[in-house]
Amino acid sequence: MITGAGSSGPGVGTGHAISVLFAREGAQLVLVNRRRDHSQAVLDLIEGEGGHGIALAADITNPGDCERVAESAVEAFGSLDVLVNNVGISAPGSVTQVPESEWDHVMAVNLKGMMLMSKYAIPKMAAGGDGAIVNISSMGAVHARRGGSAAYHASKGGVISLTKAMAVAHGRDHVRVNCVMPGLIYTPMVAVDMSEQERDRRRLSSPLGLEGTAWDVAWATVFLSSPEARWITGVALPVDGGIYVAMMDANDLEFEAAQT
Repeated sequence: MITGAGSSGPGVGTGHAISVLFAREGAQLVLVNRRRDHSQAVLDLIEGEGGHGIALAADITNPGDCERVAESAVEAFGSLDVLVNNVGISAPGSVTQVPESEWDHVMAVNLKGMMLMSKYAIPKMAAGGDGAIVNISSMGAVHARRGGSAAYHASKGGVISLTKAMAVAHGRDHVRVNCVMPGLIYTPMVAVDMSEQERDRRRLSSPLGLEGTAWDVAWATVFLSSPEARWITGVALPVDGGIYVAMMDANDLEFEAAQT
């Protein structure tokens, strides 16, 4: 079961890539999006490759919707084995700038939504004997920038703490819980207002000098959900080309490039 399973525009977003890779690994999918047409578009592509699943519309901030999609997964396929919490939004501004209503909305979608989806998924997984949850956080959880979104950073930091709490609480239910922290990946969500110069600057922010994509996040998610990761839980995995360990951002790299 993958939330945020559609793409927000032309190209491949993280939910799209995650869904496709799971299908190629043989998973039967429950694709969840606020707009069913977005998740259905991804499902159509997957079915064109011989995959199988269902597409559902749901508001993950609504507990009734979360319960309904968990029930639908079991009704459709007999069990619920994996949940990928992939929905995330942002709102600009520091704590002195962001309207309270926007702060609350970001927290509801980015953090409460993960709690609600997990609340109804975990009992299904435990009943089946095991399960895996992967929460999509962000390097923004541990790496802030001037002019960034206080609500986004705080919510994504909360995802890491929630992941650890869930991993400890539900380990004896044989449910593993991990999270992925994507770095500056190029997706339809960021492509809308980004120039080629800005895109190249983001690429240079990685010590590898490579641009990250939704597929990089998807492969990490598939691994953490797989039997090969059976002894991994409570982990926050950076998928960022090494930015975190290098502790440098695009401004640092741009300055270094100008000196050479």
